[in-house]
Amino acid sequence: MAWLVGMTPKAKKQASSLPRKVKDALTLLMGDMEADGPVRGDWPNYGKLSDTKHHCHIKKGKPCYVAVWEVSDKAIKLIEVQYVGTHEGAPY
Repeated sequence: MAWLVGMTPKAKKQASSLPRKVKDALTLLMGDMEADGPVRGDWPNYGKLSDTKHHCHIKKGKPCYVAVWEVSDKAIKLIEVQYVGTHEGAPY
């Protein structure tokens, strides 16, 4: 069974103002999470922030863009992207 990947309303709003390349990278990341789950060691600067919270860089350089997501429910395999934006504003 594949993982369900969603976004909080705040993350959707943040994603709408991202540059095209960053949006494309976010779409790829979410596709990888749907297929293989929340642990994304194959993405740059991936890190596990807690038992349920993860982050990685979706664009290197200046500015650097990151995504932060949380496993909301392991039983039904639900992942929620909570933040997507510049590294400076990331909630960690």
